[in-house]
Amino acid sequence: MAKLLLVAACALIDRDGRILMARRPEGKDMAGLWEFPGGKLADGETPEEALVRELKEELAIDTEASCLAPIAFASEALGEFHLLMPLYVCRKWQGMPTPEEGQELKWVRPSELTSMEMPAADRPLAAQLRDML
Repeated sequence: MAKLLLVAACALIDRDGRILMARRPEGKDMAGLWEFPGGKLADGETPEEALVRELKEELAIDTEASCLAPIAFASEALGEFHLLMPLYVCRKWQGMPTPEEGQELKWVRPSELTSMEMPAADRPLAAQLRDML
């Protein structure tokens, strides 16, 4: 039986309607692929708490759980794990997103999302987000 892996992801959307994507750095699994910022939930964390923490650690920005709106989720078998990844939208944060973990950052238009190379779990989320915006 596959172990459940909970990962929360966030689509940061700026005032111009662009979405922030992060490219996984060399040395990490799926290096070079574009993804929504976020990460694994720590023991006892809610998805919202994990995103507030991850956005601070990865991008040096501050936001609150009340600024996160869930819009979609991915569910995918990954060998010994089963990934469950809710995607949240965030339009309000403090600070300028800065790559704190060696990743490349890029602001993209919704129409550009589905042409980016990304992990399989992110692809359907990108299409859903594009269609919503």
